[in-house]
Amino acid sequence: MLENLRLNKKKDKGPWLEKLAAPEKVLAKIKPGSCIFLSTGVAEPRTLVKSLMNSQAHNLQDLEVIQMISLGDAICGQDLNNQKFRLKTFFSGWVASEPISSGLVDLIPANFSRIPRLIETGRIRIDVAFVKITPFDDSGYASLGVSVDIARQAMEQADIVVGEISDTMPRTYGDTFVHVNDFDYLVENQEPPILFPRAPVPEVFDRLARNVASLISDGSCLSFSMEPLFEALWPHLAKKKDLGLHSGFFSDPLMDLVKSGAVTNRNKGSFRGKCLVSYALGSQELMDWLDKNPLVEFQALDVLASPALISQNPQTVAILPARRVDLSGQFAFHYGRGNVGMGPGEAGEYVIGTRMSRKGRVIVALPSRNKKGKPNIVLSVEGYPNSITNAEIVDIVVTEYGVANMMGRSLRERAQVLIDIAHPDDRQELMEEAKEKNLLYKDQICVGAMGQLYPHQISESHTFRDGTTVRFRPIRPSDEEEMRRLFYRFSSEAVYYRYFSPVKTMPHSKMQEYVNVDYSQAMSIVGLVGEPGQGRVIAEARYVKLTDSNWADSAFIVDENYGGRGIASFMLDMLIRIAKERGIEGFTSDVLSTNKAMMKVYEKSKLPVKASLADGAYHLTMDFTAPDSAQARLVKGIL
Repeated sequence: MLENLRLNKKKDKGPWLEKLAAPEKVLAKIKPGSCIFLSTGVAEPRTLVKSLMNSQAHNLQDLEVIQMISLGDAICGQDLNNQKFRLKTFFSGWVASEPISSGLVDLIPANFSRIPRLIETGRIRIDVAFVKITPFDDSGYASLGVSVDIARQAMEQADIVVGEISDTMPRTYGDTFVHVNDFDYLVENQEPPILFPRAPVPEVFDRLARNVASLISDGSCLSFSMEPLFEALWPHLAKKKDLGLHSGFFSDPLMDLVKSGAVTNRNKGSFRGKCLVSYALGSQELMDWLDKNPLVEFQALDVLASPALISQNPQTVAILPARRVDLSGQFAFHYGRGNVGMGPGEAGEYVIGTRMSRKGRVIVALPSRNKKGKPNIVLSVEGYPNSITNAEIVDIVVTEYGVANMMGRSLRERAQVLIDIAHPDDRQELMEEAKEKNLLYKDQICVGAMGQLYPHQISESHTFRDGTTVRFRPIRPSDEEEMRRLFYRFSSEAVYYRYFSPVKTMPHSKMQEYVNVDYSQAMSIVGLVGEPGQGRVIAEARYVKLTDSNWADSAFIVDENYGGRGIASFMLDMLIRIAKERGIEGFTSDVLSTNKAMMKVYEKSKLPVKASLADGAYHLTMDFTAPDSAQARLVKGIL
């Protein structure tokens, strides 16, 4: 339970009572032209703000109001049109975005870690500070609660410091404690806190979150925000181990993630054992959980947003929810009312710290389409507000359709992998636009309806007996380069076994035809080692449906460095299962008689296999409809 505010003078004789005043008395001390600082979010001093907005006092003219992020409803659009004050903010989201565009609010562009210094040096002037605090303890200390940001620096620079005491404010740990002597006046809070109820998670965000979670390894240090992605993400992270948190916001999903046991902060290089934050936004349940919780450390922005401090945490993962991504990897943040996520100011420093972190990665995540059904992967983000035009900072882009690794890829390759994870209905147009801008080869095969047939649901991984973990999924057009590299790793003998001819080269014109699969007539599964989005293709298995038949021709190829692990057998079983689900009645395959390894793959199959030898090659048939006891000439009898 939170502490109750004790205002009965007969029972409580603390020194803070001498500073208790009505809001009107406080407002009377403010001079025209003053600059007033307001604490943010749940800590917004709503009683003082509403009194300021409603007052008709002649001294309250030509005021400046500074707030890190304007989240509350005490300052509304109607107020912004009067001449009493002008709002300045460092963040364009939530309340302020539209008024900024219309010239009613001033945006101060600044790196978050430098804002405290701007106040300390007087570059940003603060005359009056309104902050929301907890009740005082017996030693005369209160807590700034769930909004630290630049409150302490504002209090130190202000001529008038006013604390709004609220019994609903959690008492938090970190750089949060303030003494009664730090205040000139104290006001009793009369307004309920600003709470943020948890929103339902759309299915598309659950799929997106699943893909993001696949990229986060045990021991990673994360930052959360308030977008639906993070509400969807925490269940997929609940079984991870020793995660760390270094986050601007603490929210309900983070509370659940900490409760799951996945977060220990043991691997962090700074504030080890603690979740480091500057704000908390969320439900009443979250506020109650944060009260006197030693696991969460609240620090000012010069600490939280310091790239040097962020970089001390190994495996830092910057997850950036984006509004749009273009085919080069440039992206735009969300913009407009309701946005509480990262903007360029905060993200820039977190990205720098992440790039300096050992094994750090920057992940941009977004659904393939917005709520209106418009594409989120576009040719260019030029002209979009809140855009980041430095494509080099992005390591990975994720949608609900997959993971696109940007690292080390050319602009052409980037365009290919991003088109692969765009919405299937948008891929054709994106390819045409990319070809027009010379981002893709002029002869690049356009996916057309094939993009809609891509079987996204087919995805699994398996750890083989030697400990090698291989991920399996359907082949994509963007696998062209990886498949070419696989081809050139094969010996002449292996190439001859696969193609029945001494193929020496595999140019773009041939390989792009191979990787653009018509999934209504064929299936191609690739095996990859390495993390999602940056894996290396080491195997491929495919079947192609025969003309005028429900049978299909099958073939396999495995990197010779990964032979003998059972990968081909696993892929055969996988291919058989998929084929049966799609109405295929059996496989055929032609295998050279000297290719003993591939013959053994078919021999190990649980299904009966017939074999006939002609011209130095076995023609194999595998009937899915035949009972296990069917009499057949088995491959086993040949070997």
